[in-house]
Amino acid sequence: MSSARPCSPGDRGPESGATAPARPSNGQTRRLALIDASGAVPRARDFAREALRDWGWLPAANADQRAAAEDVLLVVSELVTNACLHAEGPEELRVSCDAKSLRLEVRDRGAGTPAPRTPHRAGRPGGHGMFIVQRLCLDWGVVRNADGAGKTVWAELAAPG
Repeated sequence: MSSARPCSPGDRGPESGATAPARPSNGQTRRLALIDASGAVPRARDFAREALRDWGWLPAANADQRAAAEDVLLVVSELVTNACLHAEGPEELRVSCDAKSLRLEVRDRGAGTPAPRTPHRAGRPGGHGMFIVQRLCLDWGVVRNADGAGKTVWAELAAPG
């Protein structure tokens, strides 16, 4: 029975210039351009799924690892969908991983600030994306891009044990 292995050190992309609490260090970062991409949500999910495979999160060896990978894919979907619906579209997805956490960042062109709908009503259609992100993630936030155009919405999830 194998366990999820941490990301191995390697190809780390340049920092965005706009950061929130510390990014995973000594890990890897992968980037996917999404500017004007059709099918941005499934492309982002496929990209994240491939990173999870390369980093040993998939195929999952047990239920905890499977749940952790599914959480990552759901959060990717919610962040990219939110950028599509409310922020003039996503520009880039960044996925970073180290032994303890995985960080997702979606850069978009929007000026708004995402927030969970309050009060949350489970039976009400729509508006659940950021509530899901808040529930599944260790932390999340918004950083205005250094160039003044848009923002980066980031979320961090725990690596499976």
